[in-house]
Amino acid sequence: MLVLGIVEAKLNFSALVALIVAFVIIFLTQESEAAAMVSLFQPSAILIVLGGTFCASLLNFSPATLFNALKSSKDVFFNKNHSQIKVIDEILYLAHYAKRNGLFSLNELTSNIQDPFLRRGIELSMDYNNPQMIYDILKAEITFTEEEELINSRVFEAFGGYAPTFGIVGAVMGLIQIMSYIQQPEVLAQGIAVAFVSTLYGVGFANLLFLPIAGKLKLNLREKVLLKEVILQGIVSIQMGETPIVIEEKLVAYLNYHDKSHSLKEHCGVR
Repeated sequence: MLVLGIVEAKLNFSALVALIVAFVIIFLTQESEAAAMVSLFQPSAILIVLGGTFCASLLNFSPATLFNALKSSKDVFFNKNHSQIKVIDEILYLAHYAKRNGLFSLNELTSNIQDPFLRRGIELSMDYNNPQMIYDILKAEITFTEEEELINSRVFEAFGGYAPTFGIVGAVMGLIQIMSYIQQPEVLAQGIAVAFVSTLYGVGFANLLFLPIAGKLKLNLREKVLLKEVILQGIVSIQMGETPIVIEEKLVAYLNYHDKSHSLKEHCGVR
């Protein structure tokens, strides 16, 4: 029976805990300084920072690109387990099946392959008896996918660049407004503190949210590309008629990268 490469989404507790702890530290620091917590909550500052950041990004990227980037941010808080081991199991199962029954017998199994890239590669193997051409086609698809998804991290990097700038803009606007109270030192001091909340929002959103999300998206993309590279290697090896043992050895490095405490033989029951 063919093992399916199911994608499962699990809550990323470490990301949530890190974010919560960061905000708790900020609030505790504010409290320890005997400052009013309410001074940290300024709707106008949030509007300037987030609104300005979004509008500036809208000039830089298309609405569709921004929407896709915001949609992809959920992958930071939900780990998508692409079941790498199961995909490798699939490749080895297909290699054994092709060795026993011939390459074109894999046509019977394509509908049971859930991983779309692996299924695409096997279908190409059925249509073209040319490993080099199959490699070139799939490699081009990997490159295109990488470039297409890399833009998501670039959007959040742009957010991280714009947010602090608009934090300064908000602070300057606040200072301009309170200068009319220059004859009232108490009001002036309080107004200055409130004005710099915009700067706090800008720097905070950039370094606690936007830039970390951009970094995590890049790491997730690297994982996806690496898995596709392994699938590509497996497909070409099957197409070239290599033995399952040789294919397994080629995939050892990938498995060791993800799971250094187990060997490939422990995961693959196709011997």
